[in-house]
Order: sequence, then structure tokens, then C-alpha cells
Amino acid sequence: MKNIKIRINDLNFFYKKKPVLKGLKGEVEEKAITTIIGPSGVGKTTFLMVLNRLCESIPDCSVEGKVEIKLDGRYIDINSLPLTTLRKKVGIVFQVPNPLPMSIFKNIAFPLKLSGVKDREYIKEKVEQALKDAFLWDEVKARLNDSALELSGGQQQRLCIARAMIMQPEVLLLDEPTSSLDMEAALKITELLKSLKEKCTLIVVSHYTSLTRKISDNVLTLKDGCLEISENSKIVEGLGTVN
Repeated sequence: MKNIKIRINDLNFFYKKKPVLKGLKGEVEEKAITTIIGPSGVGKTTFLMVLNRLCESIPDCSVEGKVEIKLDGRYIDINSLPLTTLRKKVGIVFQVPNPLPMSIFKNIAFPLKLSGVKDREYIKEKVEQALKDAFLWDEVKARLNDSALELSGGQQQRLCIARAMIMQPEVLLLDEPTSSLDMEAALKITELLKSLKEKCTLIVVSHYTSLTRKISDNVLTLKDGCLEISENSKIVEGLGTVN
């Protein structure tokens, strides 16, 4: 019996009244890696944006259906949660690393300060732990005051993951986190993701099929308007179609 973190029921997404996601139904396993693969333009990123309501910032779009996340032992409709609460519980990391133009330390601490945390020692401890969780601490501990923009592409991506993890999300969404990296850096990211599933539920959009299949507990394929269950997908089922 698998623990389910997210339940999706008849999810539809429209952009300018045109359906992008249509009739999606399914479940996402808790503290596991669920990977969504498929060609560009079939709605993979849109699906992630629905899960933490980033889609609300897009003009002329609308969402129908229900997405529920299990918090404190009960399922809650994500639309009933305050947006700030949802974003703390459901973090997101984008395809292209987006470090802020400030120091490594300030990049990681930024979400805490934005949420009103002022205790310097607490912030320092959390920054260190987040960097350790992201396999980055040993590489940057001697230069925390240097600009994050000086880091390599792979390091910047791990920094963005650390910045998302500092809020201790229960779900982490990752939109093609290895696509802009060379193979060595991509392998580091996939090893990182394997370790993170001990702390939270991961949903990963990826086009690196061979890499992601090795670490995924569940794999879904978006292709030609259909969301198919791949052979090693254990949980998500009964999903509908996308256009």
C-alpha cells in the first residue's frame, strides 16, 4: 500500500479558451520521484505550474478540476490554501538556473528573510544545511560572500535547489533541471534528486530519459496528446489526455 501525496481529479487547463491539459486524473506517490517525459510543447511545464498555482500569473488562462495535497494527514484542495502557504509547501526549480544578483549566502537566505525570519544564527544554520542537502556546501563554504553569478551552471542549479529546499517544502517541482547542463553536472543533479526524496516528494519534468528513468519511481510520458504510464510507473494511473 503506497502513501499518496497528491490526488488529481479531472484537471483541465485552458489558455485563451484552448485546452492545454484535459481530463487529467491520478495520484502521486509520497517521498518518491515521479518523472514526466515527452516532447516539447505538450503541457509538461504547464502541469507543474498548475500544481503550485504559478499559472495564476498567466493572463487569459483558467483551471478546472481538483488537485489535493496531503498536509498533516488530510487532503486539502490547493485552491483553498493561501498562496504563500502553498508556495512554502510546494517549491519549484526552473529549467534555467536563476540565481539572484547577490552573494551565495544571501541567495539561499532570501526565502527565509522574505517570510520574516530575522534570527541570524537560525538563518546561518538553515543556509548551511540547505547547501549540504544540495551537495554544494563543500564547494562554496569558503566563499559564501562571493556572487552566486560566478558559480558554474551546475553549481547554480544546485544553489537554486538549495534555495527551494531551505523552506522545507513537502513537494518539490523541477522543470528539466538537467537540460542546460553537461553530462557530468547532470549526473550530480540526478544523484542529488535521489537523496532529496528522503525529505520530500519530487515531480520532475525531463527529456533526459535514460538518466531520469534510473532514479524514478514512477514515469509518465506525454506524447501526441496522451499521458501514458510507462512500464516502471507504480502509482499514477487513469490519467487523461493533453493537447
